[in-house]
Amino acid sequence: MNVLAAYQRISRWPAGRWLFSRLVCWKAPYFASIAPRIESLEPGRGIATLAHRRRVTNHLGTVHAIALCNLAEFVGGLACDVSIPPSMRWIPKGMTVAYLKKAVGRMRATATPAFPPREAEAGYELPFEVVVEDPAGDVVFRATIAMWVSPKSAR
Repeated sequence: MNVLAAYQRISRWPAGRWLFSRLVCWKAPYFASIAPRIESLEPGRGIATLAHRRRVTNHLGTVHAIALCNLAEFVGGLACDVSIPPSMRWIPKGMTVAYLKKAVGRMRATATPAFPPREAEAGYELPFEVVVEDPAGDVVFRATIAMWVSPKSAR
């Protein structure tokens, strides 16, 4: 079962989005360090949240910069996975970030591709834009994740 089909099936259950998020963290354990929650996932767009709690807080009492980077990679990777054609695979190859404002409260990250993904015979770079907002809707962080999309190898 692919990621989108799993999300669509599991998210209908009570606590399904929470469970789906936990399953992603089980597959990629590092993300469990921030306990993100996927809120919406569809081709061309993903939304995830991060609760502001002690384990993601820095010495200033705000959400740590690297926790924001992890949230961006979490939602950007999922959005990429459900957006590219089934014959393609992806891997992040770089990320540029901008910290715009102190991050306080539940963070909401939205990831979208810079252009529609396509099937290709050779690999190409597909940037995903991630915007993170605070509870007031103010943008506190922006990231561009360079995803390398290439054909799956024949097995």
